[in-house]
Amino acid sequence: MKSIAQKRILLYGAAFAVLLIILKTIEYRFLVKSFTIDIYMGVIALVFTVLGIWLSKKISPENTSFLQISNRVEGDASGILSERELEVLKHIADGKSNQEIAASLYISIHTVKTHTTNIFEKLQVRRRTQAVLRARELGLIKELITGTNLKK
Repeated sequence: MKSIAQKRILLYGAAFAVLLIILKTIEYRFLVKSFTIDIYMGVIALVFTVLGIWLSKKISPENTSFLQISNRVEGDASGILSERELEVLKHIADGKSNQEIAASLYISIHTVKTHTTNIFEKLQVRRRTQAVLRARELGLIKELITGTNLKK
């Protein structure tokens, strides 16, 4: 008696599975006919996304990471900034505006802003004051104690 019940359950389960597969196949065929271009575009986008991720891992060096760049900035102060960026940084440390820096170095304000952005990126800071502090920590610029810096 038990085996008859089990056979019926398996038979109904198999019939239900076959019916479900038929319905899903019909639904899939309807879906493909209705949204053919959208499906192809999605598949192409997925392929290129996977290809881009794979290619970026193949091309980029494996040992480059944010932590290693951070260690390089904190560990080795030489070679972080170009000579021109150091000049701009020294003017920033003197408290000069972008326009004053541009005038004293004979470059455009846009170039000063570009150098400033590069300095912020290389020193991993967001503000001019943070850049000056980080540069002093790294020994890129020396803190000058003058009469204007001293407050009594």
